Amino acid sequence: MIGVVLADDEDLIRGAMAALLDLESDIEVLAQASSGTEAVEAVSRERPDVVVLDLEMPELDGVEATAEIARDTATPVVLVTRHARPGVLKRALSAGVRGFVPKTTPASKLAAILRDVHNGGRYVDSEIAASALTEGDCPLGEREIELLRHTQHGASVSTIAERVHLAPGTVRNYLSAAMNKLGAETRHEAARRAWEEGWI
Repeated sequence: MIGVVLADDEDLIRGAMAALLDLESDIEVLAQASSGTEAVEAVSRERPDVVVLDLEMPELDGVEATAEIARDTATPVVLVTRHARPGVLKRALSAGVRGFVPKTTPASKLAAILRDVHNGGRYVDSEIAASALTEGDCPLGEREIELLRHTQHGASVSTIAERVHLAPGTVRNYLSAAMNKLGAETRHEAARRAWEEGWI
């Protein structure tokens, strides 16, 4: 049997995916989690053969959770996402993700991917891979990326300024430049777009 830990913060999707995978004769869902932190704890507790993570989860996203899991175990991770941006793919592969599939993947195909990954293979959705090869470069500078990363984690301008040793006005200027480059109306929207592209 291939033991699986499954994590998705949407209860209905996670439950449906678990039920469908449990129908496979050689796959058993050992535990379900609704956040990245819970997923890391479940992997440590259950020691599964494969981990299936949603990209967007509270506390730790799928890529961050993969990095945490990789610190303690070589358990392969398959990332399932509805935001299949090329930049996210690059970030995921750098973290050690072994499979990258959109949420539109049929359950039978996901089961086949899990078997393949369990046997040492890799799987990247072909459309995502093709997009990654033709994607343009990130328009943001290193400092803009750094400040958007702080923004994404909920820090205020004054807190960011303190952390990076810049004046609040300078932080605002960098964030404003990033907003203009990304066509975003707020710094939070800019951080969100940069995250979706896999740049932060």
